[in-house]
Amino acid sequence: MFSKGQYQEAKPIFKKQVQSQPGNANYSFWYGVCCQQTGESDEAVKYLEVAVKKRVAGAQLYLGQAYNDTYRYEDAVGCYEEYIAELSRRKRPTEEVEKLLEKSKANLRMVKGVEEVCVIDSFVVNKNDFLSTYKLSEESGSLFSYNAYFQTEGKHPGSVYETEIGNKIYYGEANAGGKLRIMSSNKQLNEWSAGRPLPENINAAGNVNYPYVLTDGVTIYYATDSEGLGGYDIFVTRYNTNTDTYLTPENVGMPFNSPFNDYMYVIDEYNNLGWFASDRYQPKGKYVFTYLSRTVRSKLITMKPSIRRK
Repeated sequence: MFSKGQYQEAKPIFKKQVQSQPGNANYSFWYGVCCQQTGESDEAVKYLEVAVKKRVAGAQLYLGQAYNDTYRYEDAVGCYEEYIAELSRRKRPTEEVEKLLEKSKANLRMVKGVEEVCVIDSFVVNKNDFLSTYKLSEESGSLFSYNAYFQTEGKHPGSVYETEIGNKIYYGEANAGGKLRIMSSNKQLNEWSAGRPLPENINAAGNVNYPYVLTDGVTIYYATDSEGLGGYDIFVTRYNTNTDTYLTPENVGMPFNSPFNDYMYVIDEYNNLGWFASDRYQPKGKYVFTYLSRTVRSKLITMKPSIRRK
């Protein structure tokens, strides 16, 4: 099962073995990898550390990933560098590990600029219904699922933002290749214009979705899985009215983004509230955290969130 990538099925078997023989390096490695591959990075670390200490081949790769997923970026960098050095001595390819190394280095730089957040409340909701959690003032526009807004059927992950007066929408839509990208459309009299994709510096490789525009009409938040800490990350950009272009998008950083999926960042300026959704530490594909944060001059103060399961 392990060789076939069936880590969830193999995990309880290796757990039993590693409990009976905690000093067995191979059992520690196999169980640690199973934990890492099934989203239990905290559990994986201690077993993969044993495997690395006892020089199990390939253990450093997974330990680096576990460190990265648990925000131990400095440890991840050191682990990857040691593994790259070992691969180089053996004249093995290092390109894939070097990509992971650069990502952990970028994460390390980002964590030094963490913004503080005051979490008013947080709760768990069904992923299919999470957009209904956002209670916006009328002045801040409206959010819809793609299917609800366009009256379509089937599984479509796109979301739609409509401005306060209903004259413009931004929405995530799949292109011919199946990748989500953000489109915009204007209402002229009673007719909607054809959808127009936002520029390539926004619709980069990967999926781009969950747009939200501030009341200034130029600041747009969105999420993409093409780059960042991991999964979907939240980005912000601004429209330059003088050049009819968008500025280079910026990752909003931590704690809004994480090694998990983070998206749908919304600010209700009239009620001085902000929201974002995340599936960090939640069952895959089942629940989504929604955090509610009070914004104060764009600076936020840290508090531990409460968590209530539904």
